[in-house]
Amino acid sequence: MRILSGIQPSGALHLGNYFGMMRPAIELQEKGEAFYFIADYHSMTSLFDANERRKNTLDVALDFLACGLDPKKSVFFKQSAVPEVTELSWLLSTVTPMGLLERAHSYKDKVAKGISPSHGLFAYPVLMAADILIYDSNIVPVGRDQKQHVEMTRDIAIKFNEQYGQTFLIPEPQIRDEVALVPGVDGQKMSKSYGNTIDIFGDEKIIRKKIMGITMDSRTLEEPKPDADKNIAIQILNLLNKTEGDNEMIRLRAGMYGYGSVKKRLADVYWDYFADARKKRAELAANLDYVNQVLTDGATKARTPAQTVLRRARKACGLD
Repeated sequence: MRILSGIQPSGALHLGNYFGMMRPAIELQEKGEAFYFIADYHSMTSLFDANERRKNTLDVALDFLACGLDPKKSVFFKQSAVPEVTELSWLLSTVTPMGLLERAHSYKDKVAKGISPSHGLFAYPVLMAADILIYDSNIVPVGRDQKQHVEMTRDIAIKFNEQYGQTFLIPEPQIRDEVALVPGVDGQKMSKSYGNTIDIFGDEKIIRKKIMGITMDSRTLEEPKPDADKNIAIQILNLLNKTEGDNEMIRLRAGMYGYGSVKKRLADVYWDYFADARKKRAELAANLDYVNQVLTDGATKARTPAQTVLRRARKACGLD
């Protein structure tokens, strides 16, 4: 079983990235052949500073390795280091219906958030399909809000196969409902575009300030909070440490316990949770030659199946 997942270098990684993609990906290293890439091509639809892209790409590599990605158990690489993916993207685009792209939720959402519409943004699902199909991926772990991406990939692959004969494996999405939606400090989905994130490796003072600023209702310390399970801080705390989350929820429901105490506990648990990862990241940052070699080796490994699949696709449509 080959597993494929990617993450954009669009800024500092946060708890939403960690629980939504990174931790599931790290766990899946033990269950199949894992291919994980840093989606630097995809970042070009919304990030236009070259130096920032370079920095973010390195930061993603450091963060992922620090959090437990093992290059001995997975293939870890930069998307742009596998040029075959862009050629396959063109082959796929010739059979992709316009109507399919026009129905993409992500395009509409990003334009609504102020991202300038471009061909790259509109054709984003085709490049994503190439990312998935070029490695003969079987499983693509995604949050429920990203399920459409894999469904579109399936539609494109089926369309190509119908046109040119059996060429691509049809991947399956693996939905992780329990971590599909990580709340931000304002209650919306945690996202850089909302400015409501809690960084994995941020400055301690800044992170504690963000956590203390989590939106709460106006009930006083004395009042019981029977709906404490819906509290944002409790929801985040449950992801980090379910026992701590349950204990804080019981205290809130009983009354005589304030939101400030919950947020302070969340900040402490958060800081402890990533203590080992922070230490590992510092070690990696002091040995960038190793990090860059991991990415280089990963790209070399990734290009082997990519070249095989591309040759198969070229032959199918008469380009051999």
